[in-house]
Amino acid sequence: MRELPGQLTKAELEELFSGPSTLVSILAETPDPLGSAEEITAGLSDEDKIEALAGHARIGEPSPEQHGGNPAILTELAYLNQVYEEKFGFRFVVFVAGRSRAAWPRPRRSRRWRRIRASASRRESSAAPSPRCSRSWRT
Repeated sequence: MRELPGQLTKAELEELFSGPSTLVSILAETPDPLGSAEEITAGLSDEDKIEALAGHARIGEPSPEQHGGNPAILTELAYLNQVYEEKFGFRFVVFVAGRSRAAWPRPRRSRRWRRIRASASRRESSAAPSPRCSRSWRT
């Protein structure tokens, strides 16, 4: 098993965490930033967590972690990202591990995405409020 590096520079952390944020600044001052990241993140304010998520590319946007793309899937993802962000106020982030968009259809087919898609359809067809989606990740 590979051992994680003990100390990373702020620039290295910004690359790992998709840009500067309060989280990155705190981790840069931490002796074991990757080993402490989960605990430190848990102690952040909601605003700081949202700031850290905002650095990540939206699902379907070009990034080092995401590649390939069917135009129909990209259009659907752009729309669902917009609906999700309007509903919850922050980006939907999923670990894709360098796989092509075609290789990770599961998030698009999850209950959460289906509810967001249904909510968007209802919103387009009526002004009635939609039910609130669960914030826990379920597939």
